[in-house]
Amino acid sequence: MEASLSSSSSRFKLQDRLELQEFQDKYVIRSVTSPNQGFLIRRKDGDIELINDDSNFGRPSKTSTVYGVAGTIRLLAGTYVLVITSRKEAGDFLGFPVFRVMSMKFLSCNEALKFSTSQEKRDEAYYMNLLKIVESTPGLYYSYETDMTLNLQRRSKLAEGWMAKPFWKQADPRFVWNRNLLEELIELKLDEFIIPIVQGNILKLTLKGSPATLTLLSRRCNRRLGTRMWRRGANFNGEAANSIETEQLLELKGFRSSLLQVRGSIPLLWEQIVDLSYKPQLRVINHEQTSSVVERHFHDLSQRYGDVIAVDLTDKHGDEGQLSAAYAAEMHKLATVRYVSFDFHHICGNSKFEGLEVLYDQISEEFKKHGYFLIDKEGTIKEEQKGIIRSNCIDCLDRTNVTQSYLAEKSLTEQLQIIGVLTSTECISMYNEDYVKFRTLWAEQGDEISLEYAGTYALKGDLVRYGRQTFGGMIKDGISSLSRYYLNNFQDGVRQVICRFFFSVLRTSYRIEKARAGLLCT
Repeated sequence: MEASLSSSSSRFKLQDRLELQEFQDKYVIRSVTSPNQGFLIRRKDGDIELINDDSNFGRPSKTSTVYGVAGTIRLLAGTYVLVITSRKEAGDFLGFPVFRVMSMKFLSCNEALKFSTSQEKRDEAYYMNLLKIVESTPGLYYSYETDMTLNLQRRSKLAEGWMAKPFWKQADPRFVWNRNLLEELIELKLDEFIIPIVQGNILKLTLKGSPATLTLLSRRCNRRLGTRMWRRGANFNGEAANSIETEQLLELKGFRSSLLQVRGSIPLLWEQIVDLSYKPQLRVINHEQTSSVVERHFHDLSQRYGDVIAVDLTDKHGDEGQLSAAYAAEMHKLATVRYVSFDFHHICGNSKFEGLEVLYDQISEEFKKHGYFLIDKEGTIKEEQKGIIRSNCIDCLDRTNVTQSYLAEKSLTEQLQIIGVLTSTECISMYNEDYVKFRTLWAEQGDEISLEYAGTYALKGDLVRYGRQTFGGMIKDGISSLSRYYLNNFQDGVRQVICRFFFSVLRTSYRIEKARAGLLCT
């Protein structure tokens, strides 16, 4: 089905090259290939108007190329338009080019600021400084030719004609990083300029010297965004911090197959207050709604993915042990979800990757029943994934990534056997060159996700890359641990304010009072 749709002339496509013209009283953004398509933003008040064939504004003071409009935001004294100023091709998703955002810039339309009070000017300056940090947000990806938010299994079941819809209509809103910045563009029906951006990563490799390619695409959920330490657990809707859907996509001999896994913070009400200590104390919040929070979280996962196995990788002693025990107590109330407690540090330590065989023995039967999604060259669905593994440790970074890579390896071997690349007695680890590439792919993904949430490279990356800890890896982990400590205490508080202010507030109003109220929301 996807193959036929990819060649359809009715497939929607975004404007991929734009010209930004700057005038004294306005910005004009036009399509380079279709100059009559575009819009203007008035620099006085930020109002947006469509342009037409007869629009002639004279000679601009400056003209430059931009590669997309990521959205708008209204502050106290005006509107700011976020544009993509540079990009880098990062590979492809299902045959369509994918780009990584390399730089962004906010265009200010705030001439009304000159009439504001001193306090309003100070407030505006504060929020403008936050905007500068937003411009350097890491791990942002997009495509002009396809929606990246839907996994292969969901895409295969779309109704005919769905791919002709604008991307913002196709997209899963959970994974659109700039969802709250698109409101004005959507209202004005600027569909060909509305780019849904995914925060996560996309990495690709070639297997066995053949046209076989393997892609990892991680999609960060925008519903409880935040930084390590500052955003923990779940909210009352059951939405967990650092929730990420990772799709391992194999394309070979006309076949496409994918495995989905998810990660997310332990879905209880809990916190870890930053207090300059190296490892702040965990605190479980006892609340009458706790059971409902857990139930809502897993009900949502079940609705989306089918059967769920919750794999808890936390320690069983100390603060982590108390949190893990509270989690286990709630999970035992849920008859529909299997909970598996696995003390990663105790069994695997820092150097025993093979210790994960103990975990695999516990879940292998159900993991195989969950299966994976497989579609042949004619578009016929041969297999469907019927369930998902939800993994967590404390940060859902280091131990979680090691575990997910191990399960992904098991599934990849089975997929290659079914397609006929490997025999029933072979596995991917027998082919050293490909196996190294596979492990490197997962290690790099772990680094990307860790940079977004914690600001550093992932720990335990050696376990993914080599199956063991190396001396160089120990040094790297030590540096990353110290960097995390510094960022947690002195930088991440500001990043958390940005997440709450810009990406967690529903913009039913553009007034600054609403934004300020959003800073207090959880």
